[in-house]
Amino acid sequence: MFERFTRGARAAVKGAVVQAERAGADTVTEEHLLLALLDQEGGRASFAFTALGLRDRRASLAASFTEARRRGGLTRADTDALAGLGIDVGAIVSRVEGTHGEGALSAARGGRRWWSGHRPFTPGAKGVLENALRVALGRGDRFIGEEHLLLALTAKPGVVADVLAEHGATYATVRRAMYGPDPDEGRARAG
Repeated sequence: MFERFTRGARAAVKGAVVQAERAGADTVTEEHLLLALLDQEGGRASFAFTALGLRDRRASLAASFTEARRRGGLTRADTDALAGLGIDVGAIVSRVEGTHGEGALSAARGGRRWWSGHRPFTPGAKGVLENALRVALGRGDRFIGEEHLLLALTAKPGVVADVLAEHGATYATVRRAMYGPDPDEGRARAG
């Protein structure tokens, strides 16, 4: 599959490893893929980030990811569902952090890296790469570009998609920013 990746998509994957190294993470996650895409310039994904105003909001994205890690990686939908059951995730996080220290629920705890220093991709990050292939095939493209990686990130339910949606970047808005309006949208409104 990697042979279908464009130069930009390969750079994003390699950049995700660099992002994980900078963060001191043991694994490469979907968040690292997104941050690597944000660092790139000149492609369709970069254009979408600029069009949606995300390039100037990197600090806000990072703060949202930090907050999600504090919640143990629970999405907003997860915390809302738990709240519906009478479970206050914020109170639980506060109690755990009061006892065990700030960030105690964070999934990125150190000490598990192999001696080689190699950082494996999490199943979620691998899933994004596989979904990028599906997105590319669905569009009729014979390559996998950074635009397909970004669309795959928005399509995969989880923290990254939640954070992007909070910042106005859903699958539909990203697709529209990169490719223009869907021809079927106009027909649906007219009919």
